[in-house]
Amino acid sequence: MLDIAAELHGWMEQDRDFAVATVVAVSGSAPRRPGAALAVDTDGTAVGSVSGGCVEGAVYDLCRQAAEDGHPVRERFGYSDDDAFAVGLTCGGVIDILVTPVRRGDPSRPVLAAALAAAVRGEAAALALVTEGPAELLGRPLLVRAEGPADSALGALPAVERAAAARATALLDAGRTAHITVGGDGGPGGGWGDGPGCGPRTGLLVVANLPAPRMIVFGAIDFASALVRMGRFLGYRVTVCDARPVFTTAARFPEADEVVVDWPHRYLEQTDTDARTVLCVLTHDAKFDIPLLRLALTLPVAYVGAMGSRTTHLDRNARLREAGVPEAALARLRSPIGLDLGAHSPEETALSIAAEIVALRRGGTGVPLRGAHTPIHHDEADGPEGRVGSAA
Repeated sequence: MLDIAAELHGWMEQDRDFAVATVVAVSGSAPRRPGAALAVDTDGTAVGSVSGGCVEGAVYDLCRQAAEDGHPVRERFGYSDDDAFAVGLTCGGVIDILVTPVRRGDPSRPVLAAALAAAVRGEAAALALVTEGPAELLGRPLLVRAEGPADSALGALPAVERAAAARATALLDAGRTAHITVGGDGGPGGGWGDGPGCGPRTGLLVVANLPAPRMIVFGAIDFASALVRMGRFLGYRVTVCDARPVFTTAARFPEADEVVVDWPHRYLEQTDTDARTVLCVLTHDAKFDIPLLRLALTLPVAYVGAMGSRTTHLDRNARLREAGVPEAALARLRSPIGLDLGAHSPEETALSIAAEIVALRRGGTGVPLRGAHTPIHHDEADGPEGRVGSAA
């Protein structure tokens, strides 16, 4: 539900009763991943989506019922071979939906309110929802933050709460969303608190929410304006940086989160970056590009791309080699920037750059899906938790 945190935070402040349907498991092809949510209040207002339209009507009805009677429910939806018009996923996948009532006086409401508020403030936090186990715990939340104690509605099950909080914290540190199992007497999902005395076996979906990743656009040109809009659309916190004050103004880039007048390499030296940061160099001017890229290619960021013709690219690479940049670092440079879409306008170019960033982030190939045998949705499986999605 953190993907619709702003809307639900508003509902909390308005003291509305509502129910939230959350995708907790996916098998095969499905349009939304675990953590995606649809919420419906008692007046019938809906926000969000769990299936891109396939089963929204049926899930909407489940939410209306849960908001009225206060009973959580878990349902599975899949493709119906017998009736193509029946409720089901025509893409052939199967999704499990958890519907959680959020009503005034419910023990879960304060924890969910805190999780939504943290997401709206852009704080690092992970929300865990009980998806399997004791019936009285179904839909109950646990909230962990980067700092401070956990908030929990798990009741008198401290062993389950401790184990779930420890694993949710580990997933938050990694920025990952995953299904976990704690408690019980060992078996699959064990290793963190399983065994005698650790409470009933309980499954939880943990949805990690991290602050928006950064996109830093170097070069205050018309292409940068289009890329700022595209970056914001993709959920990045976007900074524009250029050394020329006449071009680098908030009036020219009203949608940027930050506009900085500074030499690009000097700004990059002093600003914060991480493994999710993308750097887009649009200046195609050697006096800016070379010192900037020499530094950028040493940083553990997600993406470094540079605009320019193929001639500019060859000249720039030669200059970078002369500046001491090794071949392994040069291999990280995405230049000429973007995918081959035949782009001409600033907007089309911004789309080609965004497409390359998404393909790199998600493991896509960039080839047309028609006639290809690659998956439509790419799911990384890095680590023992088994990644099933990401809130970044």
